[in-house]
Amino acid sequence: MLRIHGCVALVTGSNRGLGRAFCEGLIQRGAKKVYAAARDPARISTAGVIPCKLDVTLLADVASLVGSCQDVTLLINNAGLLRDSPMLGTNSQAAAREEMDTNYFGPLGLIQEFKPVLARNGGGAIVNVLSVASWFTNPFMATYCASKAAEEVLTDATRMQLRSQSTHVLGVYAGYIDTDMAAAVNRPKTSPREVVDRTLAGVESGADRVFADDRAEFIDRRVRTDPESFYADLQRLWDERGDGG
Repeated sequence: MLRIHGCVALVTGSNRGLGRAFCEGLIQRGAKKVYAAARDPARISTAGVIPCKLDVTLLADVASLVGSCQDVTLLINNAGLLRDSPMLGTNSQAAAREEMDTNYFGPLGLIQEFKPVLARNGGGAIVNVLSVASWFTNPFMATYCASKAAEEVLTDATRMQLRSQSTHVLGVYAGYIDTDMAAAVNRPKTSPREVVDRTLAGVESGADRVFADDRAEFIDRRVRTDPESFYADLQRLWDERGDGG
């Protein structure tokens, strides 16, 4: 288990939304150092952090960042992309590749590169920001669901593989978070602060999974206990609103 107070954290996608909230939460809880990574570090405005340039889809950026962040003990893979693409939409292949690059290959590359860094620093912890969409297929954003399902496999697999070096791997599952990604969604949303609070508590308690809001708990229960009804509802929504492309 890792204490937040005194840790050295790296947060991807730090320039806004949940990433910025993670940076603020880490600083408030006494993190020794917070590397705030984003494609454009000039857009990072959080006080007390160290802005870093990182496009998670570029291996050169990842390698450069690792070289300058050798003291990291907590890696938070927060950067994410949502294209709202059905699986057979007009631009679905392009959307799927973009989402996989950011949501799956990005965290995979960062974990691979930071694995030895974390080992040298006592093991530390990795947080992967997932989604309730990791557990089911929403036909309206199916390519995103595929990328998050892949990231969940990544999370579970690396948890098993990194246990021998005492690295704790935590998956965070949330419904709609009140950020730019969900700006067009007209449903109840969870504040980024609540997601951060639950996540950092999970890091300190050694939890493998954190349900970041009530919706995550509801979806998890329904997918496990009543999948037929759950998918019937999704099919009905698609039949009413979907256009197939």
